[in-house]
Amino acid sequence: MGFGRLITAMVTPFDDRGQINWDETSRLIDYLIHEQKSDSLVIGGTTGESPTLSDEEKLELFRFAVDRAGDRCKIIAGTGCNNTAHSIHLSQETEKLGVDGLLLVVPYYNKPSQEGMFRHFEAIAQSTELPIILYNVPSRTMSSLTVKTTLRLADIPNIVGTKECASLEHVTLIASSAPTHFKVYSGDDSSTLPALAVGAYGIVSVAAHIVGSTMKEMIDAFIDGDMRKATLLHQQLFPIFKGLFECPDPLPNPAAVKYALQLMGHNVGGPRLPILPPNEDEVQFIKELVALI
Repeated sequence: MGFGRLITAMVTPFDDRGQINWDETSRLIDYLIHEQKSDSLVIGGTTGESPTLSDEEKLELFRFAVDRAGDRCKIIAGTGCNNTAHSIHLSQETEKLGVDGLLLVVPYYNKPSQEGMFRHFEAIAQSTELPIILYNVPSRTMSSLTVKTTLRLADIPNIVGTKECASLEHVTLIASSAPTHFKVYSGDDSSTLPALAVGAYGIVSVAAHIVGSTMKEMIDAFIDGDMRKATLLHQQLFPIFKGLFECPDPLPNPAAVKYALQLMGHNVGGPRLPILPPNEDEVQFIKELVALI
């Protein structure tokens, strides 16, 4: 099953009481599909504040997104955690809702061995028929899937891709050796074009909330062989890619992109604790960033 080349890791809109804003969630899904050209949406991932969403909220979000998106784009549900049994349970409950795939993060905090990580993902894959995208993000999990382990997992039929945030070296080595059904996605917006150049298939993006249509244009230019156009678009987008995470000092995801969306007329609210909204200096920086669009 194809998820396309531009996947947006969608924020979860909250109201003034910190509860899910369903009206805005509906509008945001429509906007990401039609205006920002998302091929698929990740719901309940890190950008969607999965650590502070209950299982009940996640399942309701997954159900809502499936119903709202219809056949306009694919819905990928974030059901991974560092508890294998819990990931299996949530994945099986999610499968009943009609989602198109699952995103499974490398187990965090408990730092399993490579064999432990392999068996973790293998067990979840055996519990569901849904296609699975792995998510290797060592800066958040403090553990990293090696290229060797990723390629072992790629031989499991319903593990169909990876969101790779370790390095371009990982992207290169996985893309050059994985089976043809297995797609490598960059998880770093600023590396979208370089990752495509070394064999990645696409991007799982945060910045696509606000510059997705231009990112899609850049990807299409690369696929069409127009490297000059792709390079110019990459250079145009690069300050936005970097700014959303540096802002001017590192700002936890999704605080910056949520505020940028608000500036663009989307009432997505702020993040839940322990993530804080931008301070005054950060607000000014994000305003200047949005002005570049």
